[in-house]
Amino acid sequence: MNLAKMIGEQIRHFRNLKGLTQEQLAEALDSHGTYIGRLERGEQNVQLATLEKIAEALHISVFALFNHDQFDHLKNQEWIWRTVLLLQEQQEVDQKRAYRVLKEMFTT
Repeated sequence: MNLAKMIGEQIRHFRNLKGLTQEQLAEALDSHGTYIGRLERGEQNVQLATLEKIAEALHISVFALFNHDQFDHLKNQEWIWRTVLLLQEQQEVDQKRAYRVLKEMFTT
């Protein structure tokens, strides 16, 4: 798989997890939905500055857009991804609090 297609799949994955349409993501970038569609299909190369804007709009690290294999097995576990994305949007103190709550709930 070529790099443009891999990044496009990651953009689509994280956009869908956020519940955004291509048009909504494009609006955050001052772009067009058709441009996001071309990116997601790997038909359009993307500039690094645009990747940074996409990552910011999706509340993820730019590196997540390149990390195709590491978490691939979790992609079908939507609630894990939604939880991770929600936690990423929180301040560190709240992330730690959420971790302690979850740890208490699931350990005996």
